[in-house]
Amino acid sequence: MLIERRTFNKLAAAGAATGFAGSARAQAKPLTIGFGMALTGGLAPNGKGALLAMQIAEEDINARGGLLGRPVKLVYYDDQSNPSSVPGLYTKLLDVDKVDIVVSGYATNMIAPAMPIVMQKDRTFFALFGLAVNSEFNYPRYFAIQPAGGPKPKEAFAEGFFEVAMAQNPKPQTLALIGADAEFPRNAMEGVRSIAKKHNLKIVYDKNYPPTTADYTPVVRAVAATNPDIFFAASYPPDSVGIIRASSEIGFKPKIYGGGMVGLQATAIKTQLGPLLNGIVVYDFWLPWASFATDASREFLKKYQAKSAEAGVDLLGYYLPPFGYALMEIVEQAVKGAGSTDDAKLADFMRKATFKTIVGDIKFNKEGEWETAQVLAVQFQGVQGNGIDQFKDPKTEVILWPAKYSTGKIIYPYDPKK
Repeated sequence: MLIERRTFNKLAAAGAATGFAGSARAQAKPLTIGFGMALTGGLAPNGKGALLAMQIAEEDINARGGLLGRPVKLVYYDDQSNPSSVPGLYTKLLDVDKVDIVVSGYATNMIAPAMPIVMQKDRTFFALFGLAVNSEFNYPRYFAIQPAGGPKPKEAFAEGFFEVAMAQNPKPQTLALIGADAEFPRNAMEGVRSIAKKHNLKIVYDKNYPPTTADYTPVVRAVAATNPDIFFAASYPPDSVGIIRASSEIGFKPKIYGGGMVGLQATAIKTQLGPLLNGIVVYDFWLPWASFATDASREFLKKYQAKSAEAGVDLLGYYLPPFGYALMEIVEQAVKGAGSTDDAKLADFMRKATFKTIVGDIKFNKEGEWETAQVLAVQFQGVQGNGIDQFKDPKTEVILWPAKYSTGKIIYPYDPKK
């Protein structure tokens, strides 16, 4: 009986200790991760999906015990896809909410206006899908979760599109490029000009349109009048839709069409445009049928798709969600590796580490970009009607470049009927 009593007492004491630890963890002050996100406005089709992915990661991290013995909590605000709202949101996150970790919302145009606020506070900044944002700031505590990396991210974004174009016969000779007068298109178009020079392409049209443009027919007519072999647009989702519809209406058919059209990766826009996508060559960053996709990434996708309809977000989640989740994986590994949320310690760890994520291993260069870029060039083929299931089929979004990931051949010249 004495032995039994002692054993029981030990078990009771252990149970009490475990209960206390669990209670203490539950009562610990949350480790907060703060950001703005496009939940309304033109960027929302991608932004809302990114938020759901980050919320799934939040749940997964907390299921593993949180960070530094504290539960993780996301603190976020809708930036309304409006760059002018961003400085105020980040001032609030840093000065009022006093978040432990600061990350960006989605898109170059939203990241750039946050940079001066973050820099003023010397915070380490984890940025989601910003194209070459740090090329103007040179901030040593900036780290981009963005596959268009390497030493020349502006060129990396468009490289695949032009590699595909210049491999065709007859070889294209002339190029027209357009983009909104905003941060992302300006950076992308700068990269395109550099690539065009390398390939001895003659630029026959090169103009920005106002971000508030509603009717793209005059823009596309002006481009079509120059009869370019290659048409490259650096556009955000509403622009991309407007440009494609205007092109269809006037029958604009260059030999290669597309390039940097953001939005064509979003399921809602794919189903909206349907057959109008056919023949367009555009960038993408991740697809479940790409040979570099991992079991872990496909497992995440199952979790995401189980929640996507109820959450009212991108139903398939191929584009931004895997990277939203990867951002949180990087935050988790950085905090654990640094053993702290101290910004200097985080940045120091980030510069040295290789991060294991669902989108692959990521190492950052001294500019805070990916050491090695990983951008795909894809072409939409055989899209019929507006059903969603066809976009789960690798045959509708064929990977053209890099060659090692290729899943099919290009239809050339551009023919929207194929």
